Amino acid sequence: MIGKTISQYKIIEKLGEGGMGVVYKAEDTKLDRFVALKFLPHSLNINDDERQRFVQEAKAAAAINHPNVCVIHDIQEHDDQQFIVMEFVEGKTVRNIVGATGPVAPTEAINYAIQMGEALQAAHEKGVVHRDIKSENIMV
Repeated sequence: MIGKTISQYKIIEKLGEGGMGVVYKAEDTKLDRFVALKFLPHSLNINDDERQRFVQEAKAAAAINHPNVCVIHDIQEHDDQQFIVMEFVEGKTVRNIVGATGPVAPTEAINYAIQMGEALQAAHEKGVVHRDIKSENIMV
């Protein structure tokens, strides 16, 4: 996928992979900005329920307006594969930080926890349950 252009998005690098998809950094050539593209895994085992859950995830996330929640720009399909276009967040994951430097200072951990709690509160107010909170999914 690296170097491939899908719609107006030129894929630059793979950022990560999880149970609900693969995430790439891409350049939006129309708006001259970086975005993240999250693709539903391209597999013969993906059924209609999983595709619908992927779309529902995008719709639910798009309803949340909070500075600690990634903005959803669009959802598209390419070669029968759905993908979410979202804000690219520059930074490191909590897992990367702890892996490189060890545990963070207690005041820093409390600051992260407060921000995560506020983001989760915003999600819960919209009826959204995250279901995949882990250090790899938290950017700082």
